[in-house]
Amino acid sequence: MPRLLLLLALLAVAPHAATGQPRRTDAPTGIAYYDVDRLYDTLPSPFYDDDERTPAGRLRWTAARYRRKVRAVAAVIDSMSMPLTALWGVENETVVRDLAAACEGDYVYLHRTLDAPDGLDFALLYHGDRFFPHYDEAGRRYLYVEGTLRRGARRDTVGLLLCAEQRMARLLVPALRRERPGVRLVILGRCEGADAPGTGLDDLMARAAAAGRGNILSREGWRMRDRILADTTLHAASGEAYARPFLFDPQTGAPRPTYDRRRYVGGAGYALPVYAYFP
Repeated sequence: MPRLLLLLALLAVAPHAATGQPRRTDAPTGIAYYDVDRLYDTLPSPFYDDDERTPAGRLRWTAARYRRKVRAVAAVIDSMSMPLTALWGVENETVVRDLAAACEGDYVYLHRTLDAPDGLDFALLYHGDRFFPHYDEAGRRYLYVEGTLRRGARRDTVGLLLCAEQRMARLLVPALRRERPGVRLVILGRCEGADAPGTGLDDLMARAAAAGRGNILSREGWRMRDRILADTTLHAASGEAYARPFLFDPQTGAPRPTYDRRRYVGGAGYALPVYAYFP
């Protein structure tokens, strides 16, 4: 599909932007996953090598560039206006706190340190009247958050498994099914639709991917690298990649990255968020 036609198709199915109106508690509960493309602060870390993402580093990651990226990512989050948004690629809690403060939406945040070699973590921004976390577990390239999800008059115990590597879903879903049998699972991030059969999960991105849409653009075209798999008992709607004109580079038709190799571009990131609704 040509890039322009694909963009128009994505815009046609993307959720509405925030309007500033009070939230409807009976509205469908949406969830998004967003790779924010290495959002580091400007301070060098004593625990891992992030020297290039400092003011004196190769990428000249200054306070002004950091603030611009925080504002850009917050604008995407506000534009989606989702009750739950999972983030991958934040360096620490300070970054998450700055993001939450920059958002116009009233978000509570949960952040956990993964002790990864690159220092990148997961975080969850959520509305405190829709999601009530009561258990979490962080590991190598994953974060599991369990809590009560409010959907109108319904209350479901859900387990959100955020994955930054495809193999983590394959390894952890069988164990979670055994250890947390009453929990309805939602897998977000780098996982494959092939991980869903036989696990009681639906690949919510399958329809969009089959139509040629995706959340990253490479030489081979659009690819749905990040996905949302949901417990079949949640009866979730089909998911999509989230697109708005301000996310794209008009020259390339791709999401505008923060850096193009070493050249500073100033975009929010190279990957589009993905999202789905739970009626």
